[in-house]
Amino acid sequence: MKKPNVVIIGGGGAGILAAISAARKGVDVLIAERMAILGKKVLASGAGRCNLLNETLNASFYNPEAAEMVEQVFSRFGKEDILSFFRDLGLWTSAEEDGRIFPITDKALTLMELLQAELSRLNVQTVLNCHVQSIRFSGGRFLLETNHKSISADRVILAAGGQSYPMLGSDGSGFKLAQDFGHRIIQPVPATVPLVSQDVWCRVLEGQKIRGRARALIESKEATPWIEGDILFTKYGLSGTAILDVSDPISVAINRPPAKKVSVALDFIPFLDEASLLREFERRIARGMTGSSLVAGLLPPKFALVLKDFLLPDKIRQLAGILKNRIFYISETKGWNEAEFTAGGVDISEINPATFESKKQKGLYLCGEVLDVNGRRGGYQLAWAWASGYLTGISAAKQ
Repeated sequence: MKKPNVVIIGGGGAGILAAISAARKGVDVLIAERMAILGKKVLASGAGRCNLLNETLNASFYNPEAAEMVEQVFSRFGKEDILSFFRDLGLWTSAEEDGRIFPITDKALTLMELLQAELSRLNVQTVLNCHVQSIRFSGGRFLLETNHKSISADRVILAAGGQSYPMLGSDGSGFKLAQDFGHRIIQPVPATVPLVSQDVWCRVLEGQKIRGRARALIESKEATPWIEGDILFTKYGLSGTAILDVSDPISVAINRPPAKKVSVALDFIPFLDEASLLREFERRIARGMTGSSLVAGLLPPKFALVLKDFLLPDKIRQLAGILKNRIFYISETKGWNEAEFTAGGVDISEINPATFESKKQKGLYLCGEVLDVNGRRGGYQLAWAWASGYLTGISAAKQ
């Protein structure tokens, strides 16, 4: 095996693009991937469709601490650059009404076949089922100890991912490798994750899914704006796209000490404001409608079970208020096996934002979800992986 100039730890989205951009600069590249195939998480993304990125790609869809770095990165390699990169490989894409962009085939496998072909064309070496256990820098080179053998390199790119879906390869081991070089780790917590609530509504409405709006509250103060999407009641609490999209600040508030009191406000009638909803109830009462008929056509029939005490003429003002702003207290989040992303990671203040090189160790680069950068559901996390990986590969090749 040829001795590589650059070793990339992690063969996910960020690692693969880092490998391609570095190899295109003429350096010898090796990917050390702990799973049996490259891109296992990419293959699973978007329910196997691979939500590549989003039409509205900007820093507002990422954690506030990372906004400045994200904006700088996308100004150098943004939406059009990412699409052009994939188009050059032969990938055609289509955008949906909500801005999510997918391969025209609706198959993540299509993308991975093209990426694999480019890696082969560039003679990028891959070592699969390779778990990097430690890295040390000695004599001007990095020495990586793995479950296979020792690997040496001039530069190392740490693209090992976060901690969500560990069965797909990202188990948080990259954080330990970064810590060994003195990096500070912002405590990783599950992100874009279902929420646990003891509210009786969740048990009564288990399995019910409706379109609504959600917002996160921390210590009774608004932590997110209202976000529209699906709301799914489960035996443990709440899920659905609206819940996932407001879950990040809740997870941070619950899972990082000191724990805070958190809740979710839900709006079950997003197509009417509260005054209009009250008028609708008044109109129905004037027509002699009471009981479950007060909400018929507005909500699924099952909701009458939890609203029975308010389906009365003298309770319609309370009924309107509940349906527009019902508070659910959250006791915890679901765990890493159900979280889509990771909030937390290597402190980005310790990374050169122009090159992705560590400020702690020359020749060590970090990109993707191993950094404390997490985006919203809808293609933002993969967009960060593509952009940060591509730019990191170029930087590592130039040194």
